[in-house]
Amino acid sequence: MRLSGKTILVTAAGQGMGRAAAIAMAQEGATVIATDRDGALLQGLEGIRTAVLDVTDASAVAAIAAEVGPLDGLFNCAGVVHNGSVLELTDADWDFALALNVTAMMRLTRACLPGMLQRARDTGTASILNMASMASSVKGFPNRCAYGTTKAAVIGLTKAIAADFVKQGIRCNALCPGTVDTPSLRGRIAASADPVQAEKDFIARQPMGRLATVDDMSPMVVYLLSDESRFVTGQALLVDGGVTI
Repeated sequence: MRLSGKTILVTAAGQGMGRAAAIAMAQEGATVIATDRDGALLQGLEGIRTAVLDVTDASAVAAIAAEVGPLDGLFNCAGVVHNGSVLELTDADWDFALALNVTAMMRLTRACLPGMLQRARDTGTASILNMASMASSVKGFPNRCAYGTTKAAVIGLTKAIAADFVKQGIRCNALCPGTVDTPSLRGRIAASADPVQAEKDFIARQPMGRLATVDDMSPMVVYLLSDESRFVTGQALLVDGGVTI
């Protein structure tokens, strides 16, 4: 039980990588608080505490941090993917991408950090994991202007938090997945002009010849929020099937 005794909060836990991670962490002994803005998606998470949370609502973020108390781990998983180059990008989409992918992550971390510092003083460590992407400062992809920019900011935020609090027992890392088969991806494929070709194109850019699954990602989440990674901080860890070799 690699996460026994740890209390960990997860955002966007209703589906996809957030849900898989919440289940995996609970199986490893963690007390998991699974949050999502859509409460219906949280149904069926047996043995896991759930709470409705819109991470773009600053007052709701402050309230959940006060309610859950000191955390050992925080997995900032919520995010959005916009399609298009800078020429197709609207101000509204740009603002929303920044608000959800960056500002909400900063606010929740800021709200939870005092309690995590307390836990780190008691136990020696606490861990923050931020969802970034291979589409970021690591590598540019066509039609991912807003997404790549905001995920690059996530990596910068991660490194800043890691540098500021490394001496106080706080670790902060970013997970940078490749293309993962999630409801979000399936929605983007379905919305494309040619869904069959869109799926082929996503697979074609993966050297391993397949999309990642959520089960390819959740072991890394468990690792980065466990004491097994106690000497790892400030890193952007790529789990991308070889795209960025």
